[in-house]
Amino acid sequence: MNVQSKAGVALEAQMFALGRAAREAAASLREAGTAVKNKALLAGADAIRAHQNAILAANDEDIKTAAARSLSPALMDRLKLDKKRVEAMAKGVAEVAELPDPVGRELARWTRPNGLDIARVATPIGVLGIIYESRPNVTADAGALCLKSGNAVILRGGSESFHSSRAIHEALVEGLDAAGLPPGSIQLVPTVDRAAVGYMLEGLGGTLDMIVPRGGKSLVARVQKEARIPVLAHLEGICHTYVHEKADLNKARALVLNGKMRRTGICGATETMLIDRSILATHLKAILDDLTEAGCEIRGDAAVRKLYSLAKPATEEDWRTEYLDAIIAVRTVDGVEQAIEHIATYGSQHTESIVTEDKTAAERFLSALDSAIVMHNASTQFADGAEFGMGAEIGIGTGKLHARGPVGVEQLTIFKYVVRGTGQTRP
Repeated sequence: MNVQSKAGVALEAQMFALGRAAREAAASLREAGTAVKNKALLAGADAIRAHQNAILAANDEDIKTAAARSLSPALMDRLKLDKKRVEAMAKGVAEVAELPDPVGRELARWTRPNGLDIARVATPIGVLGIIYESRPNVTADAGALCLKSGNAVILRGGSESFHSSRAIHEALVEGLDAAGLPPGSIQLVPTVDRAAVGYMLEGLGGTLDMIVPRGGKSLVARVQKEARIPVLAHLEGICHTYVHEKADLNKARALVLNGKMRRTGICGATETMLIDRSILATHLKAILDDLTEAGCEIRGDAAVRKLYSLAKPATEEDWRTEYLDAIIAVRTVDGVEQAIEHIATYGSQHTESIVTEDKTAAERFLSALDSAIVMHNASTQFADGAEFGMGAEIGIGTGKLHARGPVGVEQLTIFKYVVRGTGQTRP
């Protein structure tokens, strides 16, 4: 047996051991009370704060490696941690502890004519595998959400954030220890070997119940193609802000600028602005001047470039691109129906916003679009579980099955039917 095959056998054994430990931990978590889970979360948040320097030192190591690999500015922004972001992580974990426990919720209850009492009750999914790129904070968010929802989780972060994720994971394990929960409740794949992902996609011998990919288009595509178990997909965010002819100019300026430039590297950032032809003369220049002054590149159609000389020509590909950078595509439309048609054609069913004072147009926009999140007079950057009051999130679900929009603790549960009888038999 050659060295490579020996390494492969060792990795397979290591990954299957993670799966078995997670399955055993899931049985304990299913029975864990709210107080125990909350104790682990609060202790984990305290440990993140206590180990801030170690986490930042690990992140510095990742940043140096990433810089040598010439990662894009968007990925570097996602990867970078500072004291403020570490505190935000700790706060996010603590906030998950404050959320209502989703496990055991009675979702519905009814009594049949024969006297059977039937209840639909929320339960954990079981064991989740979460595969993500760049953002080390996902380690804390995903670990906390899975724990609160009673799920064991195996985390596989990107190689670029390996050291940061490991330091954060160590803090979460301290929280588990403090509450007497098994370390298999939250595990981190201890290698950057890409073969580890393959084992997860195969289900680790039946121990994984669901895979959640959070990353770029290529990662999600690979997971959807190769997975042998259910996938909760988080696709790219080609988000739109539509400036309707009845838009208040000041609101439009603020919402487009914030939607695009607050943080360009997140999936809720506006990538395309649509604007009604009837207000090009009154609204376009002010909105685009704001973006230009903030350092944003404008790519526009012919009508936009005719009125705004700094705009570069937009191609067909621009309408379907998630830039994750200081670039925005701008297209002219003739009313709400054409805006809806454009979004349905080029969007990723993530988040869309209309800016208007016309309630009829707003309601048409909100009802006609089949995106996970639709907004009226609000920045697309609010597409975030914490901003929805759901605590941290694993990501934004854009699929049609199980969960859509921000995936928080409630979305990480499934349900079972509890039937209580008094001796009924079926005729």
